[in-house]
Amino acid sequence: MAGNVIRDPAGDHLLTPQNAALFVVDYQPSQIAAVTSMDRELLLENIVSTVKTAKALGLPIIHSTINVAAGRGKPTVPELAELLADDPPIDRTTTNAWEDAEFVAAVRATGRRKLIACALWTEICMTFPALDALMEGYDVYPVVDAIGGTSDEAHRAGLQRVIQAGASPVGWVALAVELQRDWAREETVADVIEIVLTERLLKA
Repeated sequence: MAGNVIRDPAGDHLLTPQNAALFVVDYQPSQIAAVTSMDRELLLENIVSTVKTAKALGLPIIHSTINVAAGRGKPTVPELAELLADDPPIDRTTTNAWEDAEFVAAVRATGRRKLIACALWTEICMTFPALDALMEGYDVYPVVDAIGGTSDEAHRAGLQRVIQAGASPVGWVALAVELQRDWAREETVADVIEIVLTERLLKA
């Protein structure tokens, strides 16, 4: 068997655990309740799997909510909040997280230039910070099946807008496999198989 090509994990043009960070924005009850572009239970399963993958592979996670401190919003839904216990939310008033100084500082502090984007809704809280991040030279990867919009049209328009600006869409399964990439990286194989196959794709 031929040896594997050695690539720089920090400089790789593909996503790696060493060059990417994940932002998880506004997975709160009212935002989820208003999603109509996909089944809400499936959406929640997909974002949970995405966050589990990021945690298993050691990606920095920027977790944010909107209007919780003001009393107009509820906290992150329990299924995600439990997973994100080590990543306390940055609470904002701005619909565009990139207009919140603490959020942007947290992104910059990761030192990562590839941002995996998960936010509700697609057309607002994913699109706005994604466009700003792209303008600042970040690579942005919206996880298309872990986000949702207030209509099919709104979801598609939000994705189209960021893709036209240079974003690269990805699905949660492809994301997990791209981050793992090589089954010889044994330290994370069991976790990725559990998250992607055992818990989800091959679940009886």
